[in-house]
Amino acid sequence: MTETIIYWDSFTYKHWKVNLAATNNGLCFLGTHHSSYDELVKWCKKQFPNSHILENSSQLLPYEEELVEYFEGKRKNFTFSFDIRGTTFQMDVWNALNQIPYGQTKCYSDIAHMIGNPKAVRAVGTAIGKNPLSIIIPCHRVLGKNGTLTGYSGGLDVKELLLQHEGIPYKK
Repeated sequence: MTETIIYWDSFTYKHWKVNLAATNNGLCFLGTHHSSYDELVKWCKKQFPNSHILENSSQLLPYEEELVEYFEGKRKNFTFSFDIRGTTFQMDVWNALNQIPYGQTKCYSDIAHMIGNPKAVRAVGTAIGKNPLSIIIPCHRVLGKNGTLTGYSGGLDVKELLLQHEGIPYKK
């Protein structure tokens, strides 16, 4: 089995703290404020069991540049590739999240309908919680049915910042 090289870096831009990891095929992990290097390593080792993690800021620069453009309000969509692993159900949910336009929201049942499984609302929530690319795969754009702020694996404070950044109204 060939070893996968995973490059990682962390950066801070204004009040945003981001941990990134990527393979040669694309971004595989993005963690914000409350994530740690240990969490990044744990995720990468689980998804890429035969991997070696190297710190390399130049390899992550294209991802960082697009994120900074997003934080500056100059970018609404990301153009780079992903290298993420998940179950078929998780991948379906994450693909549905990618269809939510900047500045708009959906609720969990909307996502369940989008993937053709309207009774899987709780499972959708679980899959959203396992999203390895917060911000990029916009799980922050999923609110409760009545527009309320709901769980976010990166912390509700981060979700609030992202919603405010995109001008999305929500209820507490």
